Amino acid sequence: MSVIEVKNLEKIYENDGVKTPALQGVSFSVESGEFVAIMGPSGSGKSTLLHLLGFLDEHTTGEYWFDGKKVSDYSKEEVAIVRNKKMGFIFQSFNLLPKTTVLENVKLPLLYSDMPEAKWNEVALRAIESVGLSNRISHESSQLSGGEKQRVAIARALVNDPQVIFADEPTGNLDSKSGQIVMEIIQKLSEEQGRTVILITHETYTAGHAERIITMRDGKIESDKKIESRNRARDHFEK
Repeated sequence: MSVIEVKNLEKIYENDGVKTPALQGVSFSVESGEFVAIMGPSGSGKSTLLHLLGFLDEHTTGEYWFDGKKVSDYSKEEVAIVRNKKMGFIFQSFNLLPKTTVLENVKLPLLYSDMPEAKWNEVALRAIESVGLSNRISHESSQLSGGEKQRVAIARALVNDPQVIFADEPTGNLDSKSGQIVMEIIQKLSEEQGRTVILITHETYTAGHAERIITMRDGKIESDKKIESRNRARDHFEK
């Protein structure tokens, strides 16, 4: 079943009467549980696409279905609910509160959920444990390394048990070792938990963790390929 489907999606930015196309006629679908990497150089439209898929922006023309429902048919209230309950976001810049503990950062999305507050700690601690940071729950995020901050961001993205994880350049601010740890965690979300993962990256090695790679250029899809073996893909990129 397709959790995401877009047809002829276009996004045009207009500034002082000048129109700039960011996406042009983009069409594809993503099945539930797929791990898809979207690659391309700067300005290719990959981040714009993620913002549209994650309900962070609106497309200009075309059609987008999420979980079988056309996005244009969602009310503003429904958009907010879907974004909070069915989507998790991991960003390059972490977006953590610096003077707040790991536990409190991970609990933040629960403020907007209908989960009883009595369960927040239990759920957040489980998410933190899943990324291997149980020994850091009382540390402020400003006391963590870059790799640890990104793992906290992953735990925060998981706390509402989302259907889809959107990861925008999650290793962009990390050294290679920390980046590898983060990507192994993200890959497990797909392989062991069956979550749908949409990864935005310009790094070929990072994309090698996915099972499918969509390459973009100038706002269009240049290629869309299944990867038979993730290990072989990473080996190929390393050469």
